[in-house]
Amino acid sequence: MTPSLMNEQFQMDRMRSFFESGTTRSLSFRQEQLRKLFRALEQHETDLHDALYADLHKSPLDAYTSETGYAQSEIRHALKNLRRWSRAKRAPAPAGVRPGRARVTPEPKGVVLIIGPWNYPAQLVLSPLVAALAAGNCAVLKPSELTPHTSAVLKKMIEGTFDSTVVQLLEGGRETAELLLEKPFDHIFFTGGTEIGRKVAAAAAKKLIPTTLELGGKNPAIVCEDADMAVAARRIVRGRFMNTGQLCVAPDHVWVPRNRFDEFFRTLEKTIATFYGDDPQQSPDFGRIVNRHHFDRLVALAPDCVRDADDLYIAPTLILDPPRDSAIMQEEIFGPLLPVLPYDSEQDVIAFCRPRSAPLALYLFTNDKTRQQKLIDAIPSGGVCINDTVSQLIPKELPFGGRGASGWGAAHGKAGFDEFSHHRSVLTRSTRFDFKASYPPMNISLDAMKRIYRFFAGD
Repeated sequence: MTPSLMNEQFQMDRMRSFFESGTTRSLSFRQEQLRKLFRALEQHETDLHDALYADLHKSPLDAYTSETGYAQSEIRHALKNLRRWSRAKRAPAPAGVRPGRARVTPEPKGVVLIIGPWNYPAQLVLSPLVAALAAGNCAVLKPSELTPHTSAVLKKMIEGTFDSTVVQLLEGGRETAELLLEKPFDHIFFTGGTEIGRKVAAAAAKKLIPTTLELGGKNPAIVCEDADMAVAARRIVRGRFMNTGQLCVAPDHVWVPRNRFDEFFRTLEKTIATFYGDDPQQSPDFGRIVNRHHFDRLVALAPDCVRDADDLYIAPTLILDPPRDSAIMQEEIFGPLLPVLPYDSEQDVIAFCRPRSAPLALYLFTNDKTRQQKLIDAIPSGGVCINDTVSQLIPKELPFGGRGASGWGAAHGKAGFDEFSHHRSVLTRSTRFDFKASYPPMNISLDAMKRIYRFFAGD
């Protein structure tokens, strides 16, 4: 998209003027925008599911549970809680400002930019939009160009639902994103890879625009000695191979006690066959790689994988004990490949994981609470899930976000509302009492001032 075409399609001044009119601040306006989005999802559900199948081979069940239905659940949760989230909250007023009142008021930030990824191309645009609208913002959406069918349906849906002063969607590739990043947005919410996330953060930093970055990382799953191996295998296989492994919180590699390694590896193989049959390419529950570039990248990581380039199909593949310095153990996989590694002691796993960038998720399979806490304390991560994978995304009041290279900021539920809000401090003092001793000249000793200061500061 050229700058002239960008200016034709996107006039930020109109959105800014509408926001500054104050219309978006009212609770009723926010609620109506959320209801409009919910109805639009109902009306366009079939088209979105067809588009997701065309782009990623997602079944209607998968498309609903992880994309359209998930976004609708976010809307219901926001509508249920928006009045409470939006209230000003009283804060204690120490003696030094009494009589007086202190409060914190969540306010919308303004015109925000949401840049979505290709792996969940509907949900990861619409869920941040729910939070942005709930907080009272106007929003510009930039979906991924790698899922063109979904992007086209989203554009049609957004343009048929919202006034262009409230929500706009711009299609395009890298050039469009770069042009948008030159605009003076009030917040940028980006979901995608770490390298692109660095570029977004750098562009935002030039204008001091606050950002939320939802990135990724190499999420370890650690199966401990006391784990239920059958349950662990089922939950790891489900988490690794849903959406063909193209999931930022998927378990990236699995650690298993050496004395139970063969048993667990065989259990994983049997579980894959149970889930996807003898020929996963024919399974309605197993998708495809998004494009040839990512297909070739994954084949380079696992040259022996079963694959079909014409169909962009790579079979669910277990990688037996790869070298720790191999590419597949250094790069985020983001595909249907799962390294399985033996360990002699939990300290070996800690020694491997701790020096590396904090992943988005840490998965632990153990019922031993002491062991759980030891591993949580030793291995940094954005979030933790014990005895399951991926399900930490379900509770709306659990903030979802990374740490360091896996991202910053948080999403989902109130955390998303807070991310798109400025929490403004307001202090109101009475003029009925005005203590002259608080003004210069300060004829008091330092020791006396220390005592008075501590009293009035409420220490």
